[in-house]
Amino acid sequence: MSSQRLLGWGLRFYVVVFFGYLFLPLAIMAAATFNDSRFPTVTPWDGTTLRWFGELAEDGAMWQALANSAIVAIGVLLLAVPIGIATALFLNTVSSRAKPFLYALILSPLLTPGVIIGISTLIFWRQWGVGGGIFLTVVGQATFIAAYVMLMVTARLQRFDRTLERAALDLGATPWQAFRRILLPFLRPAILSAGVIAFLQSFENYNTTLFVVGYDTTLTVYIASKVRTGLTPAVNALGLILILVTVLLAATYEFKRRREAARLVKGV
Repeated sequence: MSSQRLLGWGLRFYVVVFFGYLFLPLAIMAAATFNDSRFPTVTPWDGTTLRWFGELAEDGAMWQALANSAIVAIGVLLLAVPIGIATALFLNTVSSRAKPFLYALILSPLLTPGVIIGISTLIFWRQWGVGGGIFLTVVGQATFIAAYVMLMVTARLQRFDRTLERAALDLGATPWQAFRRILLPFLRPAILSAGVIAFLQSFENYNTTLFVVGYDTTLTVYIASKVRTGLTPAVNALGLILILVTVLLAATYEFKRRREAARLVKGV
């Protein structure tokens, strides 16, 4: 019993340390939003204030950078998700010895430093007269984010029963109908999860974005430039708002999921 009790206390200690490591920096960042100091810190505490939310509201450059990040993330979502799905479906049909090589080739952008991807993307597209900007940022980020989508869809495909698709074809369905009514609904959870990952990966990307964004500025590039010129707690205020929005969306999704699950149980 003593060893089991010791193991239980050790597990509790690990959980506390783990979640403290995750959430303590966020709590400190949120607390610094209400500190009257012009530096984003909680020590020394110069008084409680809400003026940094006003500073944030007046910072047009930061809001423009946030809008650019959202535009780029949506563009990457629309480009990387179809590419990742198509790649996963293609690899799922390949049964030759070339499959490991193709798999490694598609995953290679994930192992390539973002700086290299950004510079190579910029050099390649400049040969065609395309300079840095929103378009090039979307293209550069999608080259490696599509691999995340491919991995998630591939993992889902491994649990798919191919006999269902063959049965639909035998019953007269076209390949498009079999895909739309059988395979696509099965892949929907993975596609939605991959879309969220693609959006977040794009929104927080810095290394690749720095070299291809041109004169446009995303949020990560803007914050990095403010670190060099003087960062204020207005950035903390924006971070706190983003955290609250994320928590609200996650809570809404979980509430809807549980309500649908309970409705299915009642229906059964």
